[in-house]
Parts: sequence; C-alpha cells; structure tokens
Amino acid sequence: MPVRLTKRQKANQGLAVEQPVPSAQAVAALKKFKGPKFDQTVNVVMHLNVDTKQADQALRGAVSLPKGIGKTKKVVAFCPSDVAKKAMEAGAVKAGGEELVAEIEKGWMDFDVAVASPDMMRVVSKLGKVLGPKGLMPSPKAGTVTTNIPEAVKEYSAGKVEYRADTFGNVHAIIGKMSFPAENLAANLDYFIHAIEKSRPSTVKGAFIRSIHISGSMSPSVPVHYVSAVEEKE
Repeated sequence: MPVRLTKRQKANQGLAVEQPVPSAQAVAALKKFKGPKFDQTVNVVMHLNVDTKQADQALRGAVSLPKGIGKTKKVVAFCPSDVAKKAMEAGAVKAGGEELVAEIEKGWMDFDVAVASPDMMRVVSKLGKVLGPKGLMPSPKAGTVTTNIPEAVKEYSAGKVEYRADTFGNVHAIIGKMSFPAENLAANLDYFIHAIEKSRPSTVKGAFIRSIHISGSMSPSVPVHYVSAVEEKE
C-alpha cells in the first residue's frame, strides 16, 4: 500500500539536501522547509566514532551555547542551608538537603535538572534509583556536581545544554528555535560541534565525528559538512 504524503511532506521533498553543506548553508536550508505553525525546536545529532562500553569513551557533559536555546529549565539544588538562599536567588525552584531528598522520595519531580555540591552527594545518593533512570542524577561529568551552586543554577536555568552519547555513539542536543536568526543558530551549531570535538577521547582512532545532521521537531534533516571530520578521514 503506497504511503500517503501530506502537502508539507511533498513540498519538502523538493527542498531536501543530499550532500553535507557548511553550517550556515545547513541552517539556511533547514529554514526553507515548510513547517508547522508552532516554533519548532532545532536539534543537532552527531554520530561519533566511540564505544560507550569503554569508560573513557562514554561521553557526557554540558555546554552553555552563546545564543541560548530559547527555553528555560526548572532546577533544584542539593546544597547546605547557607548556600540554599543563594541558589534560590539564582533561579532554583527548590534548594536544600535532607528535606529536599525526602520530598523527592515522596514523589515530587517537578524539575528538569538537579545540581549538587560535592558534600551533598552522600545524601543525594539515596535518590539513585529515582533520579538515575530519568537521567537526573547529579554527575561531575555533566557539570551538575559543583562547588559553585549559584552559578550552576544560573547556567542550567538559562538552558545550559546537557549531552550524552547513546549506545550507538549518537549525541543529541537542542541548539535553539526555528525562529532564531539564522546566524544565531549557526553560531550555536558551530559552538556545540567544537565543544564535542574538544571532548575527543585519546583512545579514539581515526575519524572522531562521522556525521552531523540538524533538523526541526517536524522537518527533514540537513547533513552538515565539518572540515575537521573530513580531514581525519583523509
């Protein structure tokens, strides 16, 4: 049975980009696609040459993009009482120690990111089975375990981007909204790509970045040409 295409899908077929293009051209091509009425989130997917079963190749981290991502996040902070007030002033929805842990144990989960000071991880570890499966457990690798709680709260509340390589070596991240000026999306894209390249494990041989694609929530993807990745293959 033939697949029926919507008018939007038919219109976008003729705009498809087959070969990788530089970031600015990729963003321009993405913006030409016919999209839905809402402001789509723009995502980047990078396929990396990593084996996440190897501890040093299980990439995970966070980065603050220069142009923001067009959304805020609800942040909770696990910290001593003398820091909690500063965390709240920085934008945390809740901050505290044992009492915050107890509240989450009872089922409260209205937050997107959890940050913690190193001395609080002993307390937070009780929530491993609750926060771990949801990807919310504070981690030094992700930058969510830090001595500067107010700064971390401020960055994550503003939309600091977390990333993590999946079992297939793919890294997904939000780089903004379709309504962003093209140059802002391109700047965020380039910044994120370079951040990933800097995280290259020393044990990786050959090309580290195998492919890069950007797409909107409901639009086709566009392949991105990246010089360093190409040079490594040659």
